[in-house]
Amino acid sequence: MTTHRQTLEFGVVKFGIMGAVLALALTGASAVARAQDTSLEQRILQSLTPIAKPGQLTTRSLTSTPAAEAPRNEDHQFLESVRNKSSRSLTTTERDHIATMAKEHPSVDIEINFPFSSSDVGPAAVPAVTALGRALSSPELTGGTFVVAGHTDAVGSYASNQELSERRAESVKRYLVTNFQIPAASLVTVGYGKTKLKNESNPNAAENRRVQIINMEEKAVSQN
Repeated sequence: MTTHRQTLEFGVVKFGIMGAVLALALTGASAVARAQDTSLEQRILQSLTPIAKPGQLTTRSLTSTPAAEAPRNEDHQFLESVRNKSSRSLTTTERDHIATMAKEHPSVDIEINFPFSSSDVGPAAVPAVTALGRALSSPELTGGTFVVAGHTDAVGSYASNQELSERRAESVKRYLVTNFQIPAASLVTVGYGKTKLKNESNPNAAENRRVQIINMEEKAVSQN
């Protein structure tokens, strides 16, 4: 009886130790995941916050000429014209215009782990999209207008990749609107399929499967 009781007690102790180790491991993994999410959130925030260059005013100059203002006004009018369009309804010309405008604005590429050939924001995709939502909800970026551009790798046809990139951009927008109450009109979605590879030397690389976020606002913050 004594030996049997000792065996049971040992088993209980062993089980308790294993449980404690498992709990610590899970806690550690959770802490690492939170740290990674925070790091991504900070990277997104820093990348999208416009920084005033030395000598650049943080507000529009009162002495701006009509000629200097014309391109800005045209871009603003164009953004207003596509603000409430779905990515699938954009023309090739409109997509190209957005890409041209985006070159002059802060942007960041985010690798979002969508399921294969799917636009669902599943468990693997949630951390990245959540970090994006938190960044866009920050005081530095709240109220801005952002382009959500979907990109794919080169696997598959032009048509299938174009459609997939559009659906993924729309899914990210829907997640941000639903979970972070970001106004739908603040997010302009567009898909580029496999036409704008990030790694042209390796067209099938994972880094090509991404969502690009572009801050279309003009105001900049000063660096101290």
